[in-house]
Amino acid sequence: MEPDEITLKLRDVRSASGLSLSKVAKLTGVSKAMLGQIERGESSPTISTLWKIAKGFQLPLSALIGSGGGETGVFQTVTFPGSIEVKIVFPFDPVLGAETFHVALRPGQSYESAAHAGGVTEEVFVLNGAVEVLKDGNWVPLMAGQGLRFAADLPHGYRAGADGAAFLNMHHYPQTSPVASEA
Repeated sequence: MEPDEITLKLRDVRSASGLSLSKVAKLTGVSKAMLGQIERGESSPTISTLWKIAKGFQLPLSALIGSGGGETGVFQTVTFPGSIEVKIVFPFDPVLGAETFHVALRPGQSYESAAHAGGVTEEVFVLNGAVEVLKDGNWVPLMAGQGLRFAADLPHGYRAGADGAAFLNMHHYPQTSPVASEA
């Protein structure tokens, strides 16, 4: 996905909410200057910044970065410079309260995530390579074919082995949350 698409998604979400940049900054914890730069296409947001924005708007991540292949199998890839590569497999489905991503990590690469909104659960299923998942302050090793479910409303992370790794990352949102009913 091109940065312009993220720019347009953010502008559309903010416009639909009727909020000023100042109010969005307070809501998300992302500075007004950064939000303006993203909207003008002057800065590509990090995945951490997008998660803050999604959490502030009570939206799933895929609402900001686009849609995936769904039944067509054509995946949209978002590469965050200096960070992880994410392919949207299934965008957020309000009936299921879930979205699915394919995440690729380079050899030895790690990514730590801040807590998501209350009640969000993640599932990781390793497709290839070895991954360690930071869960409850401990790194849990997983090999290809293994999976783990954990509370994502706590800090968590992912770390690849020496050969890199790829995994499916499913996000489940509570059915009673605004995300499940409004997205």
